[in-house]
Amino acid sequence: MNPTIAIIDYGMGNLRSVQKALARVGADAHSISEPRGAAAADGLVLPGVGAFAQAMEHLSQAGFDGLVREWVQARRPFLGICLGLQLLFTESSEHGQHEGLGVIPGQVVRFQVDLKVPHMGWNEVCQAAASPLFEGIDDRRFFYFAHSYYAVPAEAGVVIGTTDYGLSYASAVQKGNVFATQFHPEKSGPTGLRMLGNFCRLCRAARRPGGR
Repeated sequence: MNPTIAIIDYGMGNLRSVQKALARVGADAHSISEPRGAAAADGLVLPGVGAFAQAMEHLSQAGFDGLVREWVQARRPFLGICLGLQLLFTESSEHGQHEGLGVIPGQVVRFQVDLKVPHMGWNEVCQAAASPLFEGIDDRRFFYFAHSYYAVPAEAGVVIGTTDYGLSYASAVQKGNVFATQFHPEKSGPTGLRMLGNFCRLCRAARRPGGR
């Protein structure tokens, strides 16, 4: 049976493209506007574009900050995309210092490079560690990026993918069943769909007894 995946709708992200991509790889994907909408889900996705502080405010107002922390504590499959990766970290320096969800220790900082910022377009991802998220995906494949800030994890062990853009930074991370990418797999063609398919399989494997 197809896994059920809830996509958090907090008003900051193109949920439709994520939903369509997950549906293409066999998921029953739907957006949720309140935490109780995730009750029957096998996996949870946090997408997002825009400003860190505003995103955290929206998440907190809707109660999604608590949902994410509880979901992670229960070791259930979770995927953060773009801003959804950054929000997992301790804090961000975007327009001042702002607290994040604190799921992964580390900071989010702005690119200080002699290249155009934001970092837009296709770039390579070097696989830094084995991860089920990269199953069946060759090293140094291209994914689509759109961001001005990047995460600096406090622990190198969470980094599963790196990308060069004037410097080498963490473009994919994993902590237990928490996965997150700075790039957009839903906009990254067949390779991105393969990655989302891998996440779907993790959700199916982790389905709770008595669930759908």
